[in-house]
Amino acid sequence: MTKEVKLSVKDKEKVDKLNEVFSEVEKVIVGQKEMIKSLIIGLLCKGHILLEGVPGLAKTLTVKTLADTIQAKFSRIQFTPDLLPADLTGTRIYNARTGTFSIYFGPIFANIILADEINRAPAKVQSALLEAMQEKQVTIGDKTFQLEEPFIVLATQNPIETEGTYPLPEAQVDRFLMKVIIDYPDKNEEIEIINRMTTGKEIKINTILKPKDIVEMREIVNNIYVDEKIKHYVTDIVFATRKPEEYKLELKHIIDFGCSPRASINLILAAKANAFLNGYGYVSPDDIKEVIYNVLRHRLILSYEAEAEEIKSEDVIKQIINKIKVP
Repeated sequence: MTKEVKLSVKDKEKVDKLNEVFSEVEKVIVGQKEMIKSLIIGLLCKGHILLEGVPGLAKTLTVKTLADTIQAKFSRIQFTPDLLPADLTGTRIYNARTGTFSIYFGPIFANIILADEINRAPAKVQSALLEAMQEKQVTIGDKTFQLEEPFIVLATQNPIETEGTYPLPEAQVDRFLMKVIIDYPDKNEEIEIINRMTTGKEIKINTILKPKDIVEMREIVNNIYVDEKIKHYVTDIVFATRKPEEYKLELKHIIDFGCSPRASINLILAAKANAFLNGYGYVSPDDIKEVIYNVLRHRLILSYEAEAEEIKSEDVIKQIINKIKVP
């Protein structure tokens, strides 16, 4: 059992505001509740999100709509094989008349960055993005510039078209708080999508929050209570991916490399944000279970044997959850 800590009235008002943000986004986006919730969790705990799904599932529209509801500066960057780091970060421009250099700031200088088809960019561009994601800063020439908070990267990947792509390095994939798999809508949702998107009318979105409100909410999320038993539960789950035999799990031939310590950190951070969204001041085992697949799926490196047997990361995570004792 975990210690119950209640949110203050003022904090609950902020939760209500986030629920309003959710409702505003749902005016435009049909279904995809998990994607919307994951994007909000990313905002609350400074976490970048990797969205994977086939084209046409409203990934870009969701991110743009979310940015509108919180009055955040939004940049969409289409990643292509000929993209240069300067196209992302900006560059120095020489003025022949004055004999001086001036700085041109690239699209990375925004609050919410949509990195569309991130795996189409070459290594140099991905490296420039990595500095921005990890250090929250950008280097142009000999000067370094801090990025304004809130700053998160929401990257999309197309799982079916691999020609002309550059697989993301494991170090970069690990920098993403979550990897969210976007699935097709069901039949009723698709009919509702048709109803909304074929009238020619623009759906008006109201601004609910400002970027400074998100920064304030992060302070509340940081103070969400996490019991020692929950911390042990999380470390047991992560250690079971590294040394499954110690937990009587027959997964050694399935897992090549287990999750890094960043997995433990991000599981706790995402669970804190999840608890806050649910209106609680403490993390429960259910919060861990709600975010665990999105937090761990891209951190597990499975063996060729697992691939041959069509075993996915989700199957491994499920086995681990079923084995580890819940506090």
